[in-house]
Amino acid sequence: MAILLLLLVTLAAHAGAQREGWRRFRVPEGAGAYPPRYPPQDFEDGSFMLCKLQYTSVRYEEMGIGWSTDYPYAGINLMIRLSEMTKTPVTKGENGEPTYWVVRLTDDALFRCPALMGSDVGTMGLSDIEAERLRAYLLKGGFLWVDDFWGTAGWMQWSSEIHKALPEYPIFDITRDHPIRHMLYPVDDVEQVTNINNWMRTRNTSERGADSPHANFRGIADEKGRLMVVMTHNTDFGDSWERESESREFFERFSPKGYALGIDVLLYSLTH
Repeated sequence: MAILLLLLVTLAAHAGAQREGWRRFRVPEGAGAYPPRYPPQDFEDGSFMLCKLQYTSVRYEEMGIGWSTDYPYAGINLMIRLSEMTKTPVTKGENGEPTYWVVRLTDDALFRCPALMGSDVGTMGLSDIEAERLRAYLLKGGFLWVDDFWGTAGWMQWSSEIHKALPEYPIFDITRDHPIRHMLYPVDDVEQVTNINNWMRTRNTSERGADSPHANFRGIADEKGRLMVVMTHNTDFGDSWERESESREFFERFSPKGYALGIDVLLYSLTH
């Protein structure tokens, strides 16, 4: 708890210095507001980068907008905090913000992204070629974190699609003693984070009522035990990063634990 309180103070200090107070408007999100930025041919510079997974949606989930959910500022803010809270160098663009490139599973750039972030994956459909490419990426050392998908229907859709890529690798719950939950910050409980609109309207964290009673933290590991895929189901960690400056109440309630897990996961992806 003391570590999380220190993280809260540090995050709040950075937020105040960078933003001079709390915004009174919602930052737009998604491809409609921010057209996807695909990486150029020479986009690697030796620093860490997180890439956003673009996929085709085959169904609709309430409160989601497909692959571009929480794009781009969830990933940008997470990389900013990673660079502030650790000594990890992150790739930055000309505007000084971390670069958050969008990649498709059929892009050659896929294999040059150290880690992928996927959102609203309860709507995702993979072609045979995409499943084959995702499998190759993960077995060659790639890392995928999927977040912000809810309920039984969303879980069934996602689990059936990832099974196409990794049919022989089981999904399991990531328990408290796993190293990924202790890389820098101890994460005893994986928070259920709701989107900021739902929180401000209802003060309830479950977006599917009884069908999403708590957050699930699950993974898929290779033969050596390295996590290739992590899943935060029935929770929206993306909003804990993306919406950090829009409401002090929301920030204090969700962002410290959101960043604690986010930084732990990225550090794990860098070191395993």
